Amino acid sequence: MPSLYVHVPFCQSKCAYCAFYSVQTETESINKYFTGLEQETKRRATEAPSGVFSLYLGGGTPSVLNTADLAKLLELLHQNFIIMPQIKESQSIPQKAVEKTCEANPGTLDSEKMAVLVGYGINRISLGAQCFNDKILKTLGRIHSSEDIETAVRVIRKAGIENLSLDLIFGLPGQTLTDWQDTLTKAISLEPEHLSLYALMLENSTPLGQKYLGASNIDLPDDDLQADMYEWAVEFLAAHGYIRYEVANFAKQGYECRHNLAYWQLQDYIGLGPAAVSCLNNRRTKNEENINSYAARLLSGGLGYQTEDVEILSLKVRIAEYVFLGLRMAEGIDLKEFKQRFNREIQDIYGPILTDYLNRGFLLLENGKIKINPAYLFVANSILQKFV
Repeated sequence: MPSLYVHVPFCQSKCAYCAFYSVQTETESINKYFTGLEQETKRRATEAPSGVFSLYLGGGTPSVLNTADLAKLLELLHQNFIIMPQIKESQSIPQKAVEKTCEANPGTLDSEKMAVLVGYGINRISLGAQCFNDKILKTLGRIHSSEDIETAVRVIRKAGIENLSLDLIFGLPGQTLTDWQDTLTKAISLEPEHLSLYALMLENSTPLGQKYLGASNIDLPDDDLQADMYEWAVEFLAAHGYIRYEVANFAKQGYECRHNLAYWQLQDYIGLGPAAVSCLNNRRTKNEENINSYAARLLSGGLGYQTEDVEILSLKVRIAEYVFLGLRMAEGIDLKEFKQRFNREIQDIYGPILTDYLNRGFLLLENGKIKINPAYLFVANSILQKFV
């Protein structure tokens, strides 16, 4: 049973660090988006005849849509997909097992929008807080203040949402360790069930990337300070009951993001909307990264992607991605599950690398699982380069 991701590529304004596909919220673009999405949703619903494992509305900023368009989007999905998986009478699945997430930004939510979301079964909100320093928020091009974050959380909780995630970024321009500590302290005071902590990534296509990449005398935290920020966060969050279950993700017990876990475990997923990626039966596709061309392809009877861009994932690629993503998770890779999935021993593929990393203490072998030594999780990507 696949997961379902829907890309809503609209933002009130573009943030200075963001490289994801998004456009400003304009009536013409929204109408064109729905024209394409209606066609794609109807055609691709057959790929999930028994329903979808989870639903995730991402962006962009889904919450920037007005109330009517939010309802239109969710109604379209419910008309074509079984969002609540079919459950046999003998089965008992807790409500939180059927995870339905909507990304949102402070300053774009109100009680009317929340009523629509909750009415259509959304039970998890991922709120893009980023930080609680108003000066840094302005540098990032965010439309909200730290006070707006607190207001948004009150609106979310009042609507009955019991699963809230906050996105935070560290390594930001002008950010000190004290700033970061203040951000995390304020974040947990709002009692979210989940936190995602991302180190700032500079992309050439973004204003921050163009300003800082290759520049000297910059006010970005260096690698050592970023490492200090991360390690402090790990200890601080653990002391407050948040379990690090993936390099960048922390959750209260039972509130790990099921949708993302499905990605990291190489489960199938369907992506709808411009720039959305899908992976079904070892076949990966990416939709057109432009609303106009996306809608045009679908209106002409095609799909959202070009057939020549379909990627068939070889066994070698699947194994490499499984190992890379699996070792980013705190529990690591179960050796028996690996053999069952790929019909090969992991040592037969990566024997010399595993031996070297185990001897050097980068990896640990415990209870039939290989995992990264927690002391090295912050530099996990560097360690994992040899596996891909």
